[in-house]
Amino acid sequence: MLWSKLGRFRLVKQPKTTAPATPAASASATAANQQVAVGGPTIGRIPVIDVEPVIEGGRWAAKAVVGEVVPVRATVFREGHDAHSATAVLIDPRGKVHSRAQMSEVGKGLDIWLGHVVPDREGDWTFVVEGWSDPYGTWRHDAEIKINAGIDIELMLAEGAAVLRRAATEDFRSADDTKILADAADTALDATLSVPSRLAAATSPAVVGVLRREPLRDLVSPSPAYPLRVDRAAALASSWYEFFPRSEGAYQDEDGTWHSGTFETAAKRLPAIAQMGFDTVYLTPIHPIGTTFRKGRNNTLNATDRDPGSPYAIGSPDGGHDAIHPDLGTFDDFDDFVATARDLGLEVAIDIALQCSPDHPWVKEHPDWFTERSDGSIAYAENPPKKYQDIYPLNFDRDPEGIYSEILRMLKLWISHGVTAFRVDNPHTKPLSFWERILDEIRQTNPEVIFLSEAFTRPAMMRTLATVGFHQSYTYFTWRNTKYELEEYFREIADPSGVMRPSFWPTTHDILPPYLQHSGIAGFKIRAMLAAMSSPTWGIYSGYELFENVPRPGVEEQIDNEKYEYKPRNWALASHYGIADLITRLNAIRKNHPSLQQLRNLHVHPTSNDSVIAFSHHLDAQYTPTHVADTVLTVVNIDPNNTQHAVVYLDLADIGMADLGEDTMTAYDELSGETYQWDAHPLVILDPGQRVGHVLHLRRN
Repeated sequence: MLWSKLGRFRLVKQPKTTAPATPAASASATAANQQVAVGGPTIGRIPVIDVEPVIEGGRWAAKAVVGEVVPVRATVFREGHDAHSATAVLIDPRGKVHSRAQMSEVGKGLDIWLGHVVPDREGDWTFVVEGWSDPYGTWRHDAEIKINAGIDIELMLAEGAAVLRRAATEDFRSADDTKILADAADTALDATLSVPSRLAAATSPAVVGVLRREPLRDLVSPSPAYPLRVDRAAALASSWYEFFPRSEGAYQDEDGTWHSGTFETAAKRLPAIAQMGFDTVYLTPIHPIGTTFRKGRNNTLNATDRDPGSPYAIGSPDGGHDAIHPDLGTFDDFDDFVATARDLGLEVAIDIALQCSPDHPWVKEHPDWFTERSDGSIAYAENPPKKYQDIYPLNFDRDPEGIYSEILRMLKLWISHGVTAFRVDNPHTKPLSFWERILDEIRQTNPEVIFLSEAFTRPAMMRTLATVGFHQSYTYFTWRNTKYELEEYFREIADPSGVMRPSFWPTTHDILPPYLQHSGIAGFKIRAMLAAMSSPTWGIYSGYELFENVPRPGVEEQIDNEKYEYKPRNWALASHYGIADLITRLNAIRKNHPSLQQLRNLHVHPTSNDSVIAFSHHLDAQYTPTHVADTVLTVVNIDPNNTQHAVVYLDLADIGMADLGEDTMTAYDELSGETYQWDAHPLVILDPGQRVGHVLHLRRN
């Protein structure tokens, strides 16, 4: 579609006049269902520049989800000394004004203004920043100086009364607000009263409150309309559990013959996954597996007839990406698995790996979809020195339309069977233009479907995959270990544009990082707490709760990798390690606190110890379902071997308590049930053998 490449500005001709706005033209007079004018190519009377969140000038949409608090920032200024202000206007997918948020100046002298908007349904929204002259603010500033100095007293009061009467005549105001403004104007002109009382009436909290809610605005200057794509909440906040369905229920005969698990046996694992609080169950590829160049145990080149092969070597005479491995069952069995998951409150995600075994039907039916080498052979996948002889990558430059149509058909097939999320394997090895097109196509027909990008690659590619349509992305979290690395990364992911929504995974079926190889059970708990509490979306790979930490020599992956063999587990051992109990509690905390379901509100707080990290999430009362402010502070000892002491230096503004002063706050530990009275600089002592961290609900006393 042309619009997906050229941007989505709504062009509305800017009025030629720069005269002060009449009440009807004033944006404050615009009812919630009226259109908003959009600035033209020239600068406005009250300049609005550097608007955020905006991606490539609006070429692609910034991102949000339903109920997310989206910060809107802009530089707004004017000539001279008259007061000015700014408003963030949120426009719904129908083109109607949804809400107006008064913006506040950030800092002093920089002319940077910040406001917040909250979309309440899915779709393609837009937003506008309006700069405007503030006649009441100008008068109040001048009047308080002049009248207190005895200069132009009656003139200033008369001008104030005129401003108030003008505001009172705006027809959108309520009767009560109109009366407050009109009475203040009358009092300002009442010469029988003292001058201080007349000025006090014109600047009373009641008057200021009315004009803060619905200001009197002149010279309204809108920015262009910028796109904001709004997805369902799970696109930002969800908890994933990955497992290989063939391992659940697999068993071995006395002669060593393996029997695969099935969808029926795998479904028996679902209640435990749901009980730990996960909302998405993610299945590695469930398709037929090729036999040509099949990999054996631990990625050996010599497979036996007892090796099931890597599920990423997709395709055999039994079918390809649109088929189910016969050992797992049929489509009816898969449908039953999905139904069981839904009954337990779980969504089903499957792995999409756009590559083929040499035995895939596409290899015979569409040889032009692959790269042919000079000797006539088909090129297998390589990432030198790594070789994947059991996999043929698709060549998207050969018959791109044919490849596109087939993959679109395949995705829609799985969607028709209840799949609502896809984890896409190595999307960075496919063209971005392909992803932009196909993700937009799916969004048009199935906006509920979520795509997770498994792209451990360079930052530009990771971010652009997110920009063109991926809802979530794997990240570098797995390799961020030190306090400095974590703090810098937390600041990076709390991106105001909301483009690359992170999914934090302590391990995957491909990755066992060095930290977890050597940090013991405490290390597994530390990484789970960091992942679950910092990112709205996180996940674990099956076996994490069993403390599986033995690497294959020389590589960052587990020994006896499940990708190449069946791996039934004894889940009764999970209680021994305590990791599953912690995960269950973390997921419950995430669901109970709306602040943890957002990302842009992630803030790092300094500590006195390089082994202790602290970060918070805060939502003001106006943005929570209960209309009570929600603040969660997480403090973690990232040293798995030693007790650490630290002072946490809380940024009170970031936790909504800028005015705390010398008072204390209540800090309730959601993990231990303990309650503390804290000031702005609390001391924490964390013994990894007993407690790796705090998750604290902070409340005013």
